[in-house]
Amino acid sequence: MEYIYELEMKVRDYECDLQGIVNNANYQHYLEHTRHEFLLSEGVSFAKLHEEGVDPVVARINMAFKTPLRSGDEFVSKLYLQKEGIKYVFYQDIYRKSDGKLSLKGVVETVCLIDGRLRNCELFDTYFKRYLEKEK
Repeated sequence: MEYIYELEMKVRDYECDLQGIVNNANYQHYLEHTRHEFLLSEGVSFAKLHEEGVDPVVARINMAFKTPLRSGDEFVSKLYLQKEGIKYVFYQDIYRKSDGKLSLKGVVETVCLIDGRLRNCELFDTYFKRYLEKEK
């Protein structure tokens, strides 16, 4: 596994629950923000895709919580990408910067709706070609 993108972030107070740790739902926001920033780094605009009738959507998410993050913690969200059939699978891990401990392992399966219909997305195949070729 070789990460293809990394994004540094910091936990905000309001993302924590009464236990003083990041609420589980916020990790999904971190993963989504990382994917969107990755797409932007590749020149892909979600808004433009939608205007063109292409809507990448999440089909399934699996998150394994390892070490909790707390308010003020800085962390690095990393990802790599594989294609399985018509799915683009993002393997996403979050590491706490202070000690490098793994905080979360996530697997996000996405598919594309093209003009409202589930289809293979040749556009994404083109955008991600250099990453998808590495896995072969």
